[in-house]
Amino acid sequence: QVQLVEFGGGLVQTGGSLKVSCVGSDDGFSTYNMAWFRQAPGEERQFVGHIGKRGDSPFYANSVKGRFTISKDNAKRTLYLQMNGLTPEDTAVYYCAASTSFRSPSPSLYPLWGQGTRVTVSS
Repeated sequence: QVQLVEFGGGLVQTGGSLKVSCVGSDDGFSTYNMAWFRQAPGEERQFVGHIGKRGDSPFYANSVKGRFTISKDNAKRTLYLQMNGLTPEDTAVYYCAASTSFRSPSPSLYPLWGQGTRVTVSS
C-alpha cells in the first residue's frame, strides 16, 4: 500500500514563502485524490486544500485561498503545497492525505496519511 512522507517544513518569517512536499511510495499514486490538512497545538485538524487524481480541480479553504497553491505531479509521485504570504496563523504541522474515493474537506474521509511536516511562522 502507498506510504506518504512529507518534507520541506521549517521556520519562516511573516510574509515569507515555503513549499512543502508529500512523496508517495509506489506507482499507485496517480489513483489518489489528495489533500493537505494542518493542525496547530490544541486545535482540531484543519482543511487546507485538495486536488483530484490527475492534478485537476484544486480547491482551497477560505483561510488560504489566494495565498496557497496545491499541485500534484504523478510522474514524480509528489504532492506540493506552495505557501505564500505566510502569517503566524499558518503555524502548524502540515499533513498530506490520500483517498481513492473522495475529494473532500473532511479528514475522516481520507484513509492514508503522512507523518506531517512542521511549519513555523514567526511574528
